[in-house]
Amino acid sequence: MISAAFQGRAVAARFARPAALVLAMLAATAAPLALAPAGAATVAVVAAGQSVSDFYDAHGDRPVWFGPSYDDRSAAIALIELLRSAEADGLDPARYDIAGIARALIAADQGSYEALRDADRRLSEALVAYARDLRRAPSADMLWVDSALRPLPPTAREVLDAFVAAPSRARFVAELGWMNPLYTELRQALVTGSLAAEERALVRLNLERARALPSPKGRYVLVNAGSAELGMYEDGRLVDRMRVVVGKPSQPTPMLAALIRYTSLNPYWNVPPDLTAERIAPNVLKEGLGYLKAKGYEVFAGWEEDAPLLDPAEVDWQAVAGRRSDIRVRQRPGPHNGMGQMKFMFPNSAGVYLHDTPQKELLSEESRLFSGGCVRLEDAPRLARWLYGRELRPAGRTPEQRVDLDREVPVYITYLTAVPQGGRIAFLPDVYGRDRQALARLGGGTVLASRR
Repeated sequence: MISAAFQGRAVAARFARPAALVLAMLAATAAPLALAPAGAATVAVVAAGQSVSDFYDAHGDRPVWFGPSYDDRSAAIALIELLRSAEADGLDPARYDIAGIARALIAADQGSYEALRDADRRLSEALVAYARDLRRAPSADMLWVDSALRPLPPTAREVLDAFVAAPSRARFVAELGWMNPLYTELRQALVTGSLAAEERALVRLNLERARALPSPKGRYVLVNAGSAELGMYEDGRLVDRMRVVVGKPSQPTPMLAALIRYTSLNPYWNVPPDLTAERIAPNVLKEGLGYLKAKGYEVFAGWEEDAPLLDPAEVDWQAVAGRRSDIRVRQRPGPHNGMGQMKFMFPNSAGVYLHDTPQKELLSEESRLFSGGCVRLEDAPRLARWLYGRELRPAGRTPEQRVDLDREVPVYITYLTAVPQGGRIAFLPDVYGRDRQALARLGGGTVLASRR
């Protein structure tokens, strides 16, 4: 049997390169390299008892960055380029001891297996440190309804196992295979794109929001309130999309991450108090109590589950319109119901959900900012088919028929105003003013005039 050391020496000999090539490769990257002292240590990573050393022990101490099937040195080059541009991620490139890695690569070019093994481990340590830093919880104003969706730094074993299993290790590194593809595309535009200073500030801001999005694994729903669109994703790939209506500027749709747990068929609609005062009460005063009957509205004494049903004739509708009376108006299922045929539930403190709508005409508007914060869907049955793998039909007219998902599906509601589009970055109107507020806090300059 051939020893691991002998195999390693063969790899080292096969892929030995002149030291000048390594230096030239480093010099060709975008940022200037500030060499660290010779004694500088590589980044130490120990996570949940699964360190880089544990990984190499499990892999027989074999190199994973150098070998005839490992894209030659392209993965190492891709990593160094990423580390040198780590400022784009809000990180300090000095953290990753790029100079130490460069010296290790030069030493490995001399054909020593021990030197190659050192270079291999330094690259792995730097990759793990960088991946863990990128997966930290973002500073964006995200409501983490389900804590399991909050990004957590992966262990060394998780990062390196994914790296080794990738069809192309170089591509895994270059495309940040552990991050959401939207993050990768925005970052690429920031590093290589010819953006104006204000555009760069906006891309950085949106990059932080994209940090909250999931890794390219599994199924998830992504709603971008900035573009009023919903996407269905499988393993990072967009498989379907639709238009949505989101909150008006006075009632913006919040950014949140939650798990879609069930669907309610034939739903009731509990009218928000502001809409009761602004819309329901004035129509009753104008058209009479027949308006309530025609639209299927019921009136309750309060918002408690056991609140008694009221006779609408006994309600002071002038007081309701003036917000001096606290009643609850509920709309029964039917063709006029504001929830349409179904609503997708991910219980949260913001009272937000995805739902069908009878007002399909609003979905043809360019600016779809009409809701009280919830997300109205262009085609709710189509989303249901994707979630459940089958049609969802109510069994009769019974209200609020609950259909649980066999496996909960994450939904991310975000606010991206800089989005990849056909190889470029499209800048969207800042309809909620969140960009202006964030840039003001950060001292990041003014917002583009076209976005005001």
